[in-house]
Formats: sequence, structure tokens, C-alpha cells
Amino acid sequence: MTESLQSYIGGRWRDASGPEYTTEYPHDGSTVARLHAATAADVDEAVLAAEQARRQPAWAGLRHHERAGILYRVAQGIRERAEALAQLQRLDNGKPIKECRALVTSAAGTFQFFGAAAETWEDTVTPSRGDYLSLSVHEPLGVVGAITPWNSPIASEAQKLAPALAAGCAVVFKPAEITPRMAIELAKICQQAGVPDGIVSVLPGKGSVVGDALVKHPLIKRIAFTGGTTVGLGIQRLAAEKLMPTSLELGGKSPTIVMPDADLDHAVAGVLYGIFSSSGESCIAGSRAFVHVSLYDEFKRRLLDGVKRLRVGDPASEDTQMGPLVNLGHRASIERYVQLGRDEGGTVLCGGERPRGGFYDAGSYYLPTVFEGLPNSARMCQEEIFGPVLALLPWQDEADLIAQCNDNMFGLASGIWTRDFKNAWRIGRALQTGTVWVNTYKLFSISTPFSGVKMSGYGQEKGRLGILEYTSQKSFYIGLNEQPMPWALS
Repeated sequence: MTESLQSYIGGRWRDASGPEYTTEYPHDGSTVARLHAATAADVDEAVLAAEQARRQPAWAGLRHHERAGILYRVAQGIRERAEALAQLQRLDNGKPIKECRALVTSAAGTFQFFGAAAETWEDTVTPSRGDYLSLSVHEPLGVVGAITPWNSPIASEAQKLAPALAAGCAVVFKPAEITPRMAIELAKICQQAGVPDGIVSVLPGKGSVVGDALVKHPLIKRIAFTGGTTVGLGIQRLAAEKLMPTSLELGGKSPTIVMPDADLDHAVAGVLYGIFSSSGESCIAGSRAFVHVSLYDEFKRRLLDGVKRLRVGDPASEDTQMGPLVNLGHRASIERYVQLGRDEGGTVLCGGERPRGGFYDAGSYYLPTVFEGLPNSARMCQEEIFGPVLALLPWQDEADLIAQCNDNMFGLASGIWTRDFKNAWRIGRALQTGTVWVNTYKLFSISTPFSGVKMSGYGQEKGRLGILEYTSQKSFYIGLNEQPMPWALS
């Protein structure tokens, strides 16, 4: 059954002003939602309403613990609707239902964490160097824009919305055009939790229309973006014209390193999870596996055995490990990269094609794929594929290993498999990535900062100080001198 969705614009639920479009369930291509795309005029209406709403006592006058109470209620609202939200996310982008449940749980935890961070927020009395009291305080930036991707909507949106609300900002959301549902549902929960009208708006639509209008709007004081590097660079260029701060979580081509002393059971399981969970549609996917030559053949054998056991299927099934890709267009992009890998001289060890028969033919499915025989300089080892494609690369010399891992435009994440903590620490410090996992992969905590380096972006999400991204710092000097300033009396 196709559901009609509306946008949330300046505190009103209504159809946006642009053309009608539909979203599809990647499992079978069926239409699941119908809605209107937002326009630049809708963006202007939402931003103006947000600017007015954020100045009202109902929002600006709240103390930290009162804003925290609202965030706690949002967290509770997510938990109360957890299963329904997970099922809706499954329809939005085809993730397996177990993964959808984990993302919903994560979103609730994000709101709870930033509620606690807001409630316990402390500004600073700085050490005085004279006859005065000096303080450093932080104030909300104002109206901020959030642009989120299609691969993990509810978690990505919570990681932007919760700290912005905790800081006292108003937020205009632009979710991915093809996965608008979670942002819409979060707006409903925020409304029920007591977030004043106008403080949150959700405007689905094209990035070239809604995103550009949001970035360019003079009242938008910050953009938080997760998505592709090319789009991120465009946002940064526009933001520079306004001297507007941004946080950009962009692409990745993350290396995972298997050391000679690695526990192969752990390493194989971790590499499989790192690249093939989420069907590889993850910016942190461990898409380059550097395996020491002494155990390369054994690792490859175990890895391929593991790939054969992966359950690719209906995302509604509790047993499914890999669902479909997000749509047919994205699958075509993956197929072009696989062909490129072949053209560059790589050998496909498994996968490299669509599964056939039954529901596979209707959905945007693709088999987990492993390449070998490619140098790290190959395009397939340099460019983000954003799909279930792994390159195996043997290594022998540690200095060359580190050089190859770092020889990439991206620097989002990395993994190391070893029994030697000292080696892990040394190599981890040498890797040019924002996150290093040791004997694990793709684990996250909302209390630990997350960011990238190089072309993977910059700016911090998560962590207690994540609220600072949505504030401006202000200094106070309060004179304590008993006598007038001597300069004026000399």
C-alpha cells in the first residue's frame, strides 16, 4: 500500500510546493510512499519560521535542563515506536530488519546522551590575569541546516538533530530524496515531545534544489552534511562565501590490516562484517584488506568460505545479513566498478554479479564480491565504490604497508587485526584516519567523537563536546577594580 507523506514546514504539516514523486522499496521495486518535493520557496518559509521560533521564550528562554527534558522525551518516543520505525526504515532503503532495529536503538541513545550533555553543561570561569572576572560562554548559532544520506537515515539524522537542539538551535532538515521517511517520523516525535513549532522543519527533495537553497540562505548559520565528497566540496565552496562553519562527513576507502600474529577467526569475521554488512553501503566500509603474505592464502580461503555462507535475501527476514542495494541506479554504479576492476587486471574470486531467480530479479540485489590481483594504485582501490566489493592486497614490509594505506585521498576509518597492542598503537598512530579499530570494526559509541581527515571531511559528530559545533563562543570580562582605570586619569 502506497502512503502519502507530507513535509513539516515551519510548524505545519503540508505538501511541499514542488512536483510529486515516489519512493520505492529496494527489495521488489514497489512504490511505498508518495510525496511532493520541496522548493527554494519552501526552504525560505521554513528558515524564516525557524528564525522567529528560536527567538521566542518558549525556546530561547529554556534552561539547559529544560531542553534536556525535551530530548529525553524524544528518546522515549523513539523507544515507544521502535519496531514500527525499524519496519519503516526497512521499506525506505532495504536494510535488513535487524540492522534497522539497531539504528533505531542508536537514535534513541543519541537523544538521551545529548539530553544528559545539555543538562550537565558547564561554561568556564577562566583564570584571571588582572583585577577582573573572566568567563567563556557558548551560545546557540541560530538556525542550522542538516543534510543527511540515504544509507542510515535515522541514526544520521539523530546525530545532527540532537546536539543542535541541545545547543538551543533551530534545525531545517533536508533528508535524502529517496529516503525521507525517518526525518519525517523524527519531526513527529519532536512535535509530540514538546519541541515548539518552527524549531524543526523537514524538507525532502533534490539536493540541487533544497540543499543549495539551504546552504545559500543568509539566515542559515551552519551546515552539517553527510554524503559524497563531490557534493561536500560544493557545499564548502558556497559556505565560504558566507564564512559559514560546516561539518562534512564524506567518503571513505578504509583499509583493514591483518598482521602476521592476527587471530584469523576474529580477523576473517571482522573483515566480512566491515565490508559486507549494510551491503557495503557505508562510508566506513573496510573495502581494502591488506593481509600479510605469511597467512594470505589461509586468510583468503577462510574469507571466501565465509562469503559463501552470507545470507543475501529479503530484508524483512530475521536471518538476512545482506539486503538489496538502495536502488537499481546504484547497483549499475557498482557493476561499472566491478567491470573496471576486471579491466584493470583484477581477478574476481567470488560474486561479481547479481543473484538470479525469484525475488532477486525484482530487487536491486548484488552478490558480495572479492577481488585480488590489483595494485593499491588501481582506481578500484582508490575510489569509493559504496557497495559490497572488497579488494585483497598482500603485504610484507610494514613501512610500505603504512604508505599504501595512507596513499588515498580519503581518511575516514581503518582497522588492525593483531595480538600485539604495541604494534597496533604504533601503526594506528601512523594511519591517516579519523577512527582506528583494533580487533573489531564498525563499532560506535555516541560518547566518542567521530570525524575524518583529508577528503573524508572535517568537523566533529558525537561526543560530549559535539554540542560545541552548534554554538559560538563568547568571552566576558567583569571588572573588579575599586578605582577608575588609571589611563583615563593620567
